[in-house]
Amino acid sequence: MDGKTLARIGAVAFVAVAITTTVIELTRNNEATEIRTVSRPHGGDPEPLRAVLRHCRDMGEAAGRDATCLKVWAENRDRFLGAASPEAR
Repeated sequence: MDGKTLARIGAVAFVAVAITTTVIELTRNNEATEIRTVSRPHGGDPEPLRAVLRHCRDMGEAAGRDATCLKVWAENRDRFLGAASPEAR
């Protein structure tokens, strides 16, 4: 096969895929997508915790030796995993 014929076959295949994709998209039903929101439990304001977590993130390697960062990471891990707080145990 010469290059000209190969280019024509490629162009025809591209046009066929484009037409098929267009037909599929036009025949799809555009139903409204249900949007679900997740509410947070009312366990206090997360913003102070978030601010301290950002501060620890910005500290870099030194945060691994900082007692405050270690405590905040433990609180955040317990909150994320749903574990009971040490006071409730």
